[in-house]
Amino acid sequence: MRPPSVDGLARTLSDTGLPHPLLVDVAREAIAAGDVDSARSRAEHVTRALLRPVVNATGVLLHTNLGRAPLAHSQPATYTNLELDLDAGRRGSRDAHAAGLLARAAGAEAALVVNNGAAAVLLVLAALARGRAVVVSRGELVEIGGGFRVPEVMAESGARLVEVGTTNRTRLDDYRSAVARDDPALVLKVHQSNYRIVGFTEAVDVAALAALGVPLVVDLGSGLLDSATPWLAAGPPAWLASEPAVRQTLAGGAGLVTFSGDKLLGGPQAGVVAGRADLVRACARHPLARALRPGGLVLAAMQETALAYLRRDGDAIPFWRMATAPVETLRARAIALGVGETVDTAAVAGAGSLPGLEIPSAGVAIEGDHTAALRAGDPPVIARVAEGRTVCDLRTVDPTDDTVLAKALLSCTT
Repeated sequence: MRPPSVDGLARTLSDTGLPHPLLVDVAREAIAAGDVDSARSRAEHVTRALLRPVVNATGVLLHTNLGRAPLAHSQPATYTNLELDLDAGRRGSRDAHAAGLLARAAGAEAALVVNNGAAAVLLVLAALARGRAVVVSRGELVEIGGGFRVPEVMAESGARLVEVGTTNRTRLDDYRSAVARDDPALVLKVHQSNYRIVGFTEAVDVAALAALGVPLVVDLGSGLLDSATPWLAAGPPAWLASEPAVRQTLAGGAGLVTFSGDKLLGGPQAGVVAGRADLVRACARHPLARALRPGGLVLAAMQETALAYLRRDGDAIPFWRMATAPVETLRARAIALGVGETVDTAAVAGAGSLPGLEIPSAGVAIEGDHTAALRAGDPPVIARVAEGRTVCDLRTVDPTDDTVLAKALLSCTT
């Protein structure tokens, strides 16, 4: 029996919603494999591989594989005043919108938004320290997800790394010696965002480093704006107690801070450079700044996020709304699902933020490993397995998705 034509087979799959060229590819693959009947499953596989909404029931609030901070942003298909000064009627700066608002919210003189946190560090080093020494504690030469290593980024920037101290103990005299010997352009302090060193340890605080007379750059990574969390009516939660914040780090004497937009800030993927106006201006004028700048959609989303902080409206930022939901509320939602056993769980911030710290939470559990079946649903539900049971943590599930989750779990238990 002759196989069907490629075009004919592709047309039988039109109900999948995929564009015809993709269906033609699927049809060719199925015919070449001698398995025409597999065409539909191949088309479904292509659909599942596309970017799509998922229900995050893992309990990891900033899940890197799921896009970190959940964010809703939409705008009509229209032009914007991205680089237009409406008052003067001439070209303006894309840094005058979101970046200016972030600076105001963080207590900084100025700020600059780039496309991610690694880019922020790279730009600062290239603009302020190319060809010169930068002093870093050996205990802060970190590697975070995706292979981001501080020494390698420094090498790419053209700066020269000067290591001081040891893995577990770095003293102020270590920095003083390096400053006197190497005439560094910067001292760089890096937040140990995805691990902790405990026991026989010593580190130097921001105020002491700032007094060395060399511009201090602090890579905070996670992006907590203010340790007082004025956007939360109940004040800072206990699990934030030891997390350094942008406002306090700048007040302590740092010349610049860098951080991510899609971690504790709760905004889009971006990187932020904030601090002294002259240092930010030097970064903005560097040729790399144009290559690392984000587009209008990211800047618009960041502007919305910054405005929410300035309004002190934590509920408008999904990360903070989820992170601070009372456990009692989560338990009540778990019971209302009507499926599985209500269990106490421990959520985490994720994305290298607040390592080792847990946030009390609640969810539901069903016997067995049903994670593959849940991922195959529409929308996919991403859960975890613990002690032979599938656990869905409600701290990371938007309440509007509770009915979706209940239906998905019910299909696994019947």
